[in-house]
Amino acid sequence: MVLPIHVYGDPVLRERTRPVTANSPELQQLLDDMLETMHAASGIGLAAPQVGRRERVFVVDLTPMKEELEAEGEILPPMPMFFINPEILWTSNTRCSMEEGCLSIPEIREVVERPEAVRIRYLDRQFQPQELEAHGMLARVIQHEYDHLEGVLFIDRISAFRRQLLKRRLREIARGQVSAEYPLALSRV
Repeated sequence: MVLPIHVYGDPVLRERTRPVTANSPELQQLLDDMLETMHAASGIGLAAPQVGRRERVFVVDLTPMKEELEAEGEILPPMPMFFINPEILWTSNTRCSMEEGCLSIPEIREVVERPEAVRIRYLDRQFQPQELEAHGMLARVIQHEYDHLEGVLFIDRISAFRRQLLKRRLREIARGQVSAEYPLALSRV
């Protein structure tokens, strides 16, 4: 089922998530719904808070970019990927900047600097422990979605000057004055 995506201004996006304690049919349904929602919104990553949930999970699917990324030398694991109770263990000292957007902040894109590589420990969809070292776009998406689990948005990682320039538009989004090609949960503050 496609779920509405919560937008900037909704308090759920600023809350830290809670660890998942057990695999269950409800968790599996949430993962299915998140994947379907992400695909319906043409996204490549989606975290539970973005659909109004507090479980510590996110999904990633770089399939739409696979050929382009592999042409650039990036090796991708099988997609989609499900991250349950993820923990970032290490980030590289090498950093790179790239424009990012977010399904929860429609219409805004900004350049964000992040570590080029990360190592992450998580449970996969079968609740099996995994550890992955990711580079490039996969590392970026993992960090972006992981931030959501910590109540951090990509706009928190841009300069105060850039945030100030976006202030009016962000206020409009928080008031529900936004539209997207996918269902939104608007707070209308």
